[in-house]
Amino acid sequence: MSAPEIRGSDGVRLATYAEGPEGAPPLLFIHGWAQQSVCWRPVMDRLKDRFRVVAMDLRGHGASDRPEGEGPYTDTALWADDVKAAIEGYGLEKPVLVGWSYGSRVIASYLSVHGDGALGGVVLAGGILTIGAAREDWMVGPSSPGVQRDLYTGDLPRRLAATAKFVRECTAQPLDTQAYGELVGANMLCPPHVRRALFAPTWDFRPVYAAMTCPGLVIHGVQDEVVSAATGEAAAKLMQDARYLPYDGTGHAPFLENPDRFAADVADFTETRARRKEAV
Repeated sequence: MSAPEIRGSDGVRLATYAEGPEGAPPLLFIHGWAQQSVCWRPVMDRLKDRFRVVAMDLRGHGASDRPEGEGPYTDTALWADDVKAAIEGYGLEKPVLVGWSYGSRVIASYLSVHGDGALGGVVLAGGILTIGAAREDWMVGPSSPGVQRDLYTGDLPRRLAATAKFVRECTAQPLDTQAYGELVGANMLCPPHVRRALFAPTWDFRPVYAAMTCPGLVIHGVQDEVVSAATGEAAAKLMQDARYLPYDGTGHAPFLENPDRFAADVADFTETRARRKEAV
């Protein structure tokens, strides 16, 4: 079956990728700031035998459209509708949304506009809780993209050097050469105007997660230098029905640093949620 055409409510075309048996428990993967779906490949490969795994390139990222201006990236309703379009386009029934870093903002957008009635659960990996002026110092580490100004410059050599440094600092231990190169290349596909716009609004979405009623799982690297582990712990405490899993010896990308464990934890969460649903 060919991939359906997925478009946001403003017409932006969204690149998506799907594997696994149709009708299997669905997982929708949402990447982080300036990344793309390729980052999820190690985990998707481990889960596609028994789950329907779908990943989307966010607007402005990867192979998705990159509209000009700030508005397409600051409107919460547009982010919400992008996720809704992916869910409906693939006919995902009660999907678990898995969001990395900025993906938490995208999921919060969906929750704030469409609620959690159509979801089976939410998994956050290194997820953020605020953007813009709402961000508090304890929430971020020294490698946060918010403090590395060359990540936003139009000067290509400077932006490339800053991007390579940022990707390197996303993990507690170095990635293998191929994985590292893929992430740097993916990051560079996100243009400066998109990078800047992603953090332009001010929004504290902690109340959104506090109101969430579907099950939650928060996975966070203890050695995360981009988004503090305290942020992950706070996210889990906000949710009404959630578990917090700290990964020792792990940085900002637990699904890349320990894909076997991450895949097993997501699978257990999804299957436990399904059993709970059947028991009701």
